[in-house]
Amino acid sequence: MSTKNTRTTHAPGTIDRPLTHDPKNQAPMTPSLSELPARTSDAHAAHQNRNLEMQLMPEALARAHMQQRLYEAEHERRYVRLVRARKLQRRAERASLRARRALALAVMQ
Repeated sequence: MSTKNTRTTHAPGTIDRPLTHDPKNQAPMTPSLSELPARTSDAHAAHQNRNLEMQLMPEALARAHMQQRLYEAEHERRYVRLVRARKLQRRAERASLRARRALALAVMQ
């Protein structure tokens, strides 16, 4: 029994290291991912994901409405603060004018 230099690997060859150098005896090529048929588990997972997204849509819509309302409330608060500040400024200006007039009258007499 003579032993020659033979490989006894069970892994298929690669492009760089084929099992044999004879093109007719090489292992058949495996199909690419695009050629493989779609697995039903992937379709089922995609369907479940779509269902989950559909179920979460009202929650996302409610969250968007709440954010919009918070933005509007903050905008309204800023507007009210600005109106109040302008009103106080006009009141202070009128008080300043009254004080100036009173001082002028006191100096004149």
